[in-house]
Amino acid sequence: MGLLVDGTWQDKWYDTKSTGGKFKRQDSAFRNWVSSDPNSEFPAAKGRYHLYVSYACPWAHRTLIFRALKGLNDMIGVSVVHWHMGENGWQFDRDAGLCDHLKDHDFMYQVYTDAKSDYTGRVTVPVLWDKKTNRLVNNESADIIRMFNTAFDGLGANDVDFYPEELRTEIDKVNARVYHDVNNGVYKSGFATTQSAYEEAVIKLFDTLDWLEGRLSRQRYLVGNQITEADWRLFTTLVRFDPVYHGHFKCNLRKLNEYPNLWAYTRDLYQQPGIKDTVFMDHIKRHYYQSHPTINPSGVVPLGPIIDFESPHGREKLS
Repeated sequence: MGLLVDGTWQDKWYDTKSTGGKFKRQDSAFRNWVSSDPNSEFPAAKGRYHLYVSYACPWAHRTLIFRALKGLNDMIGVSVVHWHMGENGWQFDRDAGLCDHLKDHDFMYQVYTDAKSDYTGRVTVPVLWDKKTNRLVNNESADIIRMFNTAFDGLGANDVDFYPEELRTEIDKVNARVYHDVNNGVYKSGFATTQSAYEEAVIKLFDTLDWLEGRLSRQRYLVGNQITEADWRLFTTLVRFDPVYHGHFKCNLRKLNEYPNLWAYTRDLYQQPGIKDTVFMDHIKRHYYQSHPTINPSGVVPLGPIIDFESPHGREKLS
């Protein structure tokens, strides 16, 4: 994430001074839509679209999950930024094999200025790019996962539906609370600059985790008896919770593995086919602990916690 300030792309993409110390996320700027309609502005097509992501970012992680689950890996190319986000925002690193495979840029902001030469807003991932028209289609993860869910079904994508019509009202309701209090709640806690703003956010976060724990004591998944979009939107925060949010963002009233149902649920989702291949814990920990100098000025990355999402106990031995 980054913002153009006085000609330099900054990682200070949030403002707490004008909000009483509260973190406020800005809206995504590009909201066009890939459709199954061949006559639409952005029709689904094999090989036409390219996805930019960070393995560290939970919002981008959602799109990688849907790309994998829907069988789109061969239809939609992907470029991954480096885990470190410095003064120029997200960057690529050819030496680390993290290249812009589409444009060969050095920085993610260059993709945005390709789309709009005078762009001065946030530079975020994920980004969905249209190679045919050379346009940035969308940079909102919630939109992109819904495109992936249905738009490519007629081209050979897996026919599983993570947003079935009969469950949409309940999915949207769950998504709304999870987004505000959990997905964004960890950021509201971690980036708060006053005690009152922090306490307000972290209390709401754990109230909602308690609510989710109770919900999962009665059913295996969040909505209905099947995995839906709501589960995957929550999962990308839960898999990062103990490794980074508990310590780095001071979300430390309880650990995830102290919630029996949430812990079993997270392990269940992690062990779904193709999911663990989308989780890169080295990128996750290095990004958070080394890209936020106002929170962790030393840049030291903790060795723990050592978590095995395939074990009921959640622990593995040091080698």
